[in-house]
Amino acid sequence: MTHPTAKRSGSRFRFISETIAELKKVVWLTRREAAYLTALVLIVAIAVGLVLGAIDYGFTNLVDKLFIGR
Repeated sequence: MTHPTAKRSGSRFRFISETIAELKKVVWLTRREAAYLTALVLIVAIAVGLVLGAIDYGFTNLVDKLFIGR
């Protein structure tokens, strides 16, 4: 009979080796692709932020005019 901790330790090493094997199968992005996608995400995030900021500013002014009467 094997010791219970020995079995858990073996499964940990198996998990690590399987993880490394899976990571070797991954098709990694090139530096150029990663830079392009990073820039794209930043541009979209800034654009969405500006649009949401403009909508918020408009609604704030609308609420001020309706309820406060400024």
